[in-house]
Amino acid sequence: MIRSGSSSATTVGRRFPYWVYGSQQDNSSVGIPSGVPGSAIDFTDWHAVGGGESGWIAPDPTNPEVVYAGEYGGQITRYDHRTEETRQIMAWPQLADGRAGSVLKYRFQWNAPILISPHDPKTLYHAAQVLLRSRDEGETWDVISPDLTRNDVAKQGRSGGPISSDITGVEMYDTIFALAESPHEKGVIWAGTDDGLIHITRDGGTTWQNVTPKGFPEWIQVNSIEPSPHDKATAYVAATRYKFDDFRSYLYRTADYGKTWTKISDGIPEGAFARVVREDPVRKGLLYAGTETGLYVSFDDGGSWRPFQRNLPVVPITDLAVKNGDLVVATQGRSFWILDDLTPLRMWDEKIAAGAVHLFPPRPTPRFSAETPEEASGPTNVGTNMPCGVILDFWLKDAVKKGEVVTVEILSGDKVIRTLSSKKTEGEGAHGELSYELALQGPPEKPLEIVEGLNRVVWDMRVVKPTLAPRAVFNEGDKAPPKVAPGTYRVRLKVAGQTLEQPFEVLPNPSSTATKEELRAQFDLLEAIRDALSASHVTLMGVRDVREQVNDVAARAKRLGKGDALEKRAAALAEKLTAIELELTNPEIKADEDDLNYEPKLDHDFVYLAAIVSSADRKPTPGSAQVFAELKAKLDALRGRFDALLAGEVAEFTKAAEEAKVPRIAPAPVIEP
Repeated sequence: MIRSGSSSATTVGRRFPYWVYGSQQDNSSVGIPSGVPGSAIDFTDWHAVGGGESGWIAPDPTNPEVVYAGEYGGQITRYDHRTEETRQIMAWPQLADGRAGSVLKYRFQWNAPILISPHDPKTLYHAAQVLLRSRDEGETWDVISPDLTRNDVAKQGRSGGPISSDITGVEMYDTIFALAESPHEKGVIWAGTDDGLIHITRDGGTTWQNVTPKGFPEWIQVNSIEPSPHDKATAYVAATRYKFDDFRSYLYRTADYGKTWTKISDGIPEGAFARVVREDPVRKGLLYAGTETGLYVSFDDGGSWRPFQRNLPVVPITDLAVKNGDLVVATQGRSFWILDDLTPLRMWDEKIAAGAVHLFPPRPTPRFSAETPEEASGPTNVGTNMPCGVILDFWLKDAVKKGEVVTVEILSGDKVIRTLSSKKTEGEGAHGELSYELALQGPPEKPLEIVEGLNRVVWDMRVVKPTLAPRAVFNEGDKAPPKVAPGTYRVRLKVAGQTLEQPFEVLPNPSSTATKEELRAQFDLLEAIRDALSASHVTLMGVRDVREQVNDVAARAKRLGKGDALEKRAAALAEKLTAIELELTNPEIKADEDDLNYEPKLDHDFVYLAAIVSSADRKPTPGSAQVFAELKAKLDALRGRFDALLAGEVAEFTKAAEEAKVPRIAPAPVIEP
């Protein structure tokens, strides 16, 4: 599933959840989290990070509150979110608007590259026709390259005319357009220009080599350079000629620091020219290409490409980034999109494709309070939140047969703590509530929608839901089952006569200071509350069922003229059963906020306490434990009273009905006309 967010060019930060940064045409820059507590990402979750509508963005890897961002005319800012200060740190603060490139000291493109060294977070690069470097947060700058462009003065004049020149910086030419430093070797820097040249330095800028591929089209724009995360001598280049009405993809790979190049565009059709190529940091040779018409993937280091669109709109892709096992996609005008969990792609091979069933190992997943709303009731015009749990992927070569049930079980040790299946629940009433009989069997799960091919299920890390009486209403508290504590679990897939298992880890939230022991204590109390809530409503359903049967026996006895004594005993017994019911719950609470008018009872006390205990990743307070002990004692007493009634007065009433020979079925007497 690819989910959407906001904006166009992309950089990702190192927080959890990680943030995505980009610039918005005719708007501001934007920083936005990939996930938030709650159900959706909206406008309150993002903010501008300096710069402007164009340019690269580079968050400080040591301090996520500090972000460097660009804008046309060579502007570059240092933004500090704590103080909301945006400081201009241009190397040469010369006004570029309205001026020809040939008269400027530095020619900066509309979206001039900005880069922080992966080896030294204090080293900042900004690219014009030369590469500038700062080691003091933009206070001072050094030039560490010659002019790396063709420097064709004929293409550096004033643009536009005859009515308007509108020189804003996008018209600037002979500039460095793509920039990357090797993640393996400090000082190995690749630079590509908008006029068709590629250079490399292997000594931090002291010397540069022109490594432009032979046969590289003249004046082609080098749009992105990707040093391989696996091999220090390998790099990938995406270049474009759409401004020349050439809509073919120009993708290249080198394995020897640019001495030789191989074109790797086969499989991408004409018209889908590529702006960006990235290599997966886990699987060598797994490439992602962003094109004018969508996303493409290669499993053989660019030897062949295939479309990989999923639910991504057919839209130009301007940039790609892989972060925490996700693929972050920037589009031109259609938001950020994130493909969560690349595990199936990283493991994909022909053996899996040929097999009937394959269960992929789930990735380690941190606990997080994101929630996924129901589609019908969820908010609109917002970004889709990150998955609210552990992603479980499995492959089915063929569609499941009619009537066949696919089951996904989550185990803690040898205990099944949650079961999801494709089986549909039958027996719901007119308003969707379950009958007493089905409710007593436990809460139903939404059936899985199984498809031929790759299936994805998200387990929300919660255990089995509490058993609740039909039409139970809670507008206070939390009736959701608890999330599991950090630890090792297993997923078990049952399909087509096969059973497959994979272990996986649930991790603590990296942003939380709670220990595993504290989270275990929280889970234990929440599980006990869940069990107590279930017990209270199972008892409640039992009370109501017995009372209904008692009243029915009395009604049958009365219909047959045998009912005076039984009717009186039934009334007294029903009154005692109702007294227990009214301590377990308040049946007057039938709608939201009814508890403002009618006193909440034991079941509401349990869900309210659950909300308090689960409000944060913390060990329960002593007060919460004490309140639960009191509520549990009250529940035990009520269940004891009910058990005593069953063993005593209910049994005696049953015996009396049998002695009175009250039949199970007693039609009303027929009245002759």
